Amino acid sequence: MAGNIFEHLLQAGSLFKDRRALSHGFTPTSLPHRDNEIKTLVHNFVEALHGHAPSNMNLYGVPGSGKTAVTRHVCRELKEKGAELGQPIHTIEINCRNIDTKYRVLAEIGNSIRSDDDKLIPFTGWPADKVFEIVRERMDSLAGVHVIVLDEIDHLVRKVGDDLLYSLTSLNIGLLENSFCCIVGISNDLAFTEILDPRVESRLAPIDVVFNPYNAAQLEDVLSTRAAKGIVDEGLDGAVIPLCAALAAKEHGDARRALDLLRISVLKAELEECDVVTLNHVRQAQNQLEFDQITPAVAGLPLQQKLVLFSILINEQNGLRNVSTGEVYSTYETACNHAEERPLTTRRVSSLISDLDMLGIISAKTVSKGRQGRSKRINSCLTPSFDAFQVMRTSDSVMGDVIDARYRLQKRL
Repeated sequence: MAGNIFEHLLQAGSLFKDRRALSHGFTPTSLPHRDNEIKTLVHNFVEALHGHAPSNMNLYGVPGSGKTAVTRHVCRELKEKGAELGQPIHTIEINCRNIDTKYRVLAEIGNSIRSDDDKLIPFTGWPADKVFEIVRERMDSLAGVHVIVLDEIDHLVRKVGDDLLYSLTSLNIGLLENSFCCIVGISNDLAFTEILDPRVESRLAPIDVVFNPYNAAQLEDVLSTRAAKGIVDEGLDGAVIPLCAALAAKEHGDARRALDLLRISVLKAELEECDVVTLNHVRQAQNQLEFDQITPAVAGLPLQQKLVLFSILINEQNGLRNVSTGEVYSTYETACNHAEERPLTTRRVSSLISDLDMLGIISAKTVSKGRQGRSKRINSCLTPSFDAFQVMRTSDSVMGDVIDARYRLQKRL
């Protein structure tokens, strides 16, 4: 073969101007349709610029509703203004799905704020009390306000309990002399605070901010802003962004899904050595994502949603179709016992079923049963080749006991 196999691609032009602009981790300078949420965070965090402790916050919303992006944007602006005013602001972001024990979270905080002379806290091996004391000392040494962002906080609390939150919320109660601590929890689950000890919930006393899903028109604005920075001029067919937005809005208004569709569409066009991304490339990207994203979507569900989904799927395996809310709830209660979880109310489980429907994992149609009220007809939307039980078992160790248990399932004549 003559020449290097990469040569023709290196010489070919790219449809990307800055690929990072279409990635999940990119924090844009403007966030369309999140003005109210930004305003709420800013009005709280401005206290840090006065040298006071901002209130703790909980940010809720479906995946891709802008929670993490808004938090990063506001924290970046807060640090810049703090530096300008000579007010020390320190922000630490931790993903609690990756760093998911009290020790590791404290070690991450301590290492993030250490000076050059401070010793690195090891990955494991020290008593947790010693690590907490080091964190307290380093916070006080730096002074100012420390904003600790715990992304996917519900995963951490469900796995190891709320002891970490109890420790962190105690910092402002006499343990810090020269600084303050503010905790920002980010969660997809509105109900996660129900499992907190009342003392922890009282200490946390957060400001709650709910992020609603984007609609199609809003997603078009989000994509247009990113595309202007990330894709070459005239590199997109005029209908590409509206289609990507419509497909993402149809599921549950996930901006990440819309960005993935657009980015993969561009990659498909480059693979075919096209000068313009077309609707056909979007359809190809959609097919790829539907296969690639089922696994992380199911794996990333909070435990209570996994238990509800399991209850639906196990009934379907037993031969039921159009499973009712009551049939799901009966199995769900047994599954909670095996998981050593307190069952939620029927109303809350009905809401979780609606969330799964919005994610496209199941189909739930509400029907009237006359004098018996209303119920849902629930069916799975997962392909037969997809092993949801294995995905849930792998992603959450508790689900292994749930899946392996025996169930008395209902049958219909």
